[in-house]
Amino acid sequence: MWIGWIEFDLLLGDVQSRKLKRSLIRPLVSDLRRQFQVAAAETDYADLYRRAGVGVTTLSSHSDHVIDVLDHVEGYVANRPEMELLSTRRRLLESHDV
Repeated sequence: MWIGWIEFDLLLGDVQSRKLKRSLIRPLVSDLRRQFQVAAAETDYADLYRRAGVGVTTLSSHSDHVIDVLDHVEGYVANRPEMELLSTRRRLLESHDV
């Protein structure tokens, strides 16, 4: 089994409150889960209004499928107009590597 994950460092627009930050991040996480059948969550920068960390993970019996899903997820996040993708970190492991 192959396990892949990607972490996004995001810069949000003119966000002045946690409520506004949530209104941007929650739909993103929900969309990722629904459209790509992945696990997704906000993972970092909880104390900052204009920054967010989002992590996504998926698994499959084929590494090519994991890579393809992560590529599509990254493209989706990169094309969100309400946030800027600052960086990504990606990892792919086979289950016996863990």
